[in-house]
Amino acid sequence: MRIIPATGEKIPAVGLGSWLTFAIDIDDDEELDSRIAILREFLARGGGVLDSSPMYGVAQQVIGIGLKRIDQHDGLFSATKVWTMGNRQGFIQMDESRQLWGLDKLDLMQVHNLLDWETHLPTLLAMKQQGDIRYVGVTTSHGRRHDELEHIMRTQQLDFVQFTYNMLDREAEKTLLPLAKEKGIAVIINRPFQRGGLFDKFERYPLPGWAKEIDCVNWAQFFLKFIISHPAVTCAIPATSQIEHLRENIAAGYGRLPDELMRKKMLAYIENL
Repeated sequence: MRIIPATGEKIPAVGLGSWLTFAIDIDDDEELDSRIAILREFLARGGGVLDSSPMYGVAQQVIGIGLKRIDQHDGLFSATKVWTMGNRQGFIQMDESRQLWGLDKLDLMQVHNLLDWETHLPTLLAMKQQGDIRYVGVTTSHGRRHDELEHIMRTQQLDFVQFTYNMLDREAEKTLLPLAKEKGIAVIINRPFQRGGLFDKFERYPLPGWAKEIDCVNWAQFFLKFIISHPAVTCAIPATSQIEHLRENIAAGYGRLPDELMRKKMLAYIENL
């Protein structure tokens, strides 16, 4: 469990993303049932942060159908985004998201990829003040726009920030992660597997024998434990459509985590492959 600096609330360090994996044919019963099974397993295993966006096609609709069918989602931390221009369109989109999720209130609303953030952030702060949402954040991905994100983190009232960080994409270590720690901003990490790129590059190699020292039995846990062991990281949100992969991911939130010396050893190992 990790603490949200703004409130002291705790959330699990491994969550679930929905980009691509939940953008399915909504009329395909088999596909829909498989995603609902993912949600059920995620919540049953103590998963918390479930992240989506209007950009992800029908992902929010799939989540809403799943939550309604499961009808038991204790521990859920709902996180979605506003991804449009203009105050009125943003308000309409956010209300539609809440309805798609089927929840009275969403936990975290984020400005997706900083789109029109100057307009949306005041709206989100007002919604938080009124009790319509609980937390406010902004996101970026692909390692882009870090300078602008840094400016926002320094000048705006944020509870959360979301960006890319993994064993190959470590630019965030320079400024964003230390700044989040300094400012008391919770950090959600997207693309923890580099959209599968880490598996493509490394899974043909054996996991080092010393990985058992941090309770790793597969590469997914190796990659995730590196991320969530960073002192500024609150949660990572790997996406998957496979239950077995979900179980592997969630397991990274259990057992021993690497200390700074072990993190360096992990990096040295992959850099020499």
